[in-house]
Amino acid sequence: MANLSKKQKSLTEKLGDNQQLYSINDAIKLLKDLKSAKFDESLEVSLNLGVDPRHADQMVRGMVSLPSGTGKDVKVAVFARGDKAEAALAAGADKVGAEDLLEDMQAGNLDYGRVIATPDMMGIVGRLGKVLGPKGLMPNPKLGTVTPNVADAVKAAKSGQIEFRVEKAGIIHGGIGKLSFSDEALRANFDAFVDAIVKAKPSGAKGKYLRKVGLSSSMGPGLKIDVSEVHGG
Repeated sequence: MANLSKKQKSLTEKLGDNQQLYSINDAIKLLKDLKSAKFDESLEVSLNLGVDPRHADQMVRGMVSLPSGTGKDVKVAVFARGDKAEAALAAGADKVGAEDLLEDMQAGNLDYGRVIATPDMMGIVGRLGKVLGPKGLMPNPKLGTVTPNVADAVKAAKSGQIEFRVEKAGIIHGGIGKLSFSDEALRANFDAFVDAIVKAKPSGAKGKYLRKVGLSSSMGPGLKIDVSEVHGG
């Protein structure tokens, strides 16, 4: 430990006991204070839930709109024709098409954060299941990404709507903004994200639902949040 840099020593001193529980506001302030990267780091939240997603009645998945946005430019592709295609473009979609978009994606052009489709296009989109599925990009009516209102779906994706989905170990991760955001903006995003997870509590969840909550930045440490302070905890 003798070779720790000054920054690492300072970091260790500030953190103290790594088992310490922090309030949400204190954790946000500390991660901002410890920022070391030259780029604008993301703030990430992780939630350990009392669910086993291998059971259908314990799956946790949905969409949440972050009131302060994400700080990221989300690339959106839309499968639509005619008026719907024009509406999607007007709403800010990066790429709109039908068979031509199918061929483009089959060729490996998949640099999108969200794929949206009108219901009548699902025959075409279905052929991309093996490509879009593993990337979590397959349009889904339950998530609002298969919809006749493609313009609204594009605007939501561009303005800070993110998807959440529980992983095998019962953990959900989500980026809730940038460290350059104000403390208040990050707290608002945190509350919106956690509230959405709490509201999505599945019927099969047994015992305590929100078990652990953590906050971290792209290059910073992970801080444990006092679950009793979190809504739904």
